[in-house]
Amino acid sequence: MSKVKKIWNILENLAFFIFCMVVILFLMQLFCFTSFRIPSDSMEPTLKDGDRILVNKMIKGARLFDVFAVLNNEDVVIHRTPGLGNFKRNDILVFNFPYQMNRWDSVRFDVMQYYVKRCIALPGDTLEIRGGFYKIRGCDEQLGNYSAQHDLANLDHPEQYGIVVGTFPYDKQIGWTIREFGPLPIPKKEQTVMMNRTNCLLYRQLIGWEQKKKLRIKDGQILLGDSAITQYRFRKNYYFVSGDNMANSQDSRYWGMLPEEYIVGKATRIWYSEDKFTEKPRWDRIMKKIK
Repeated sequence: MSKVKKIWNILENLAFFIFCMVVILFLMQLFCFTSFRIPSDSMEPTLKDGDRILVNKMIKGARLFDVFAVLNNEDVVIHRTPGLGNFKRNDILVFNFPYQMNRWDSVRFDVMQYYVKRCIALPGDTLEIRGGFYKIRGCDEQLGNYSAQHDLANLDHPEQYGIVVGTFPYDKQIGWTIREFGPLPIPKKEQTVMMNRTNCLLYRQLIGWEQKKKLRIKDGQILLGDSAITQYRFRKNYYFVSGDNMANSQDSRYWGMLPEEYIVGKATRIWYSEDKFTEKPRWDRIMKKIK
């Protein structure tokens, strides 16, 4: 075998090896793990602006959908591969923000817009905020950033610090605030709710998304499209999420509930971190486990 042919064979083998590695990395990112950069302070002190986090997709299963349909603003069906378990309260979740910015009346999927928040309530939970603290009926677990809840609870006039006090569903009769909120039953697949004025306001985004019809109140009746309904059975699972920096976090307190299929996965570790001002690595945060 000539020297040129040997070199050619080595290059072929190297190219094949590189190709295989690229395919393996692509499949791992598609089905197992992916990476995201934290762009804001809404999850401080747990996550800081400049952290790069590793996200586990395997817990609930990776999502498969038509990217081109999403980019063309078409309706898209999201499928999941089989998962290894379920999300838990206090997990930090990465998800596609489910509403139009500054217009939270309808659910929509934006493949380019990602949020990172902590899971407070699971499908089937009943959530309340009492005195500024998160509560789940029948659960004694400490939820969210307890220190931030304590600080928020002790502020006499939060609005003076630029904190938005009014919350979802923005109804004077219901009157929920960041200190007194709920009870809010978080919908679970196959769960049935009676349709009255309050539940219409709480779930109209979700039901409208599931049914592709508008839910509204007219002449004392609840109408889905043109049909009057007295109850509704949900088709999907939903979650309630919160930022750890509760004084500066656009989360479920303000825009409502998160559809399960919009969740990418659970943030598990900070694999790299860089100070955005000095552009130097934060060595004490690299490979830090996220809690």
